[in-house]
Amino acid sequence: MFRKCFFVLIITICNTHAASLTETVVGVADGDTITVLDSNNRKHRIRLVGIDAPEKSQSYGQRSKHSLSELVYDKTVTIQYEKKDRYGRTLGKVLVDGKDVNLLQIMRGMAWWYRAYKQDQTIDDRLRYEATEHAAILAKVGLWAEKSPIPPWEFRRTKRLVSSP
Repeated sequence: MFRKCFFVLIITICNTHAASLTETVVGVADGDTITVLDSNNRKHRIRLVGIDAPEKSQSYGQRSKHSLSELVYDKTVTIQYEKKDRYGRTLGKVLVDGKDVNLLQIMRGMAWWYRAYKQDQTIDDRLRYEATEHAAILAKVGLWAEKSPIPPWEFRRTKRLVSSP
């Protein structure tokens, strides 16, 4: 019993550090990165946490960007976030009308669940994203219709190896 109460307390404490902002999307860079404009006319780059979309030059890259644009462009979104990445982008879960856009990208077969960074997600989100990716694979939607889709992290690694002297 003590263990269970302690675990609930720890989760509650961890979740209280999350912040949120509500802004308008003014740009979509690719299938997992957007730009929002705040009330002071400052732009903020947001990297959708928990997903990795195909690179623009990769198969499904443009479709993934288009999908994200359909979901968020010129709309008011709420971003739940805790930190920034090494490029200064805010890592966040993006919501439109209460719907998890990051999850919708996975559901549409436009992004992978980014397991390498699962620690940046709540346990509930990890389970939901993993199950949604599994369902998309089984249904062969989006990039899963391809015989052997290449994950973007492998695509980037191969590109770096080819371009290094």
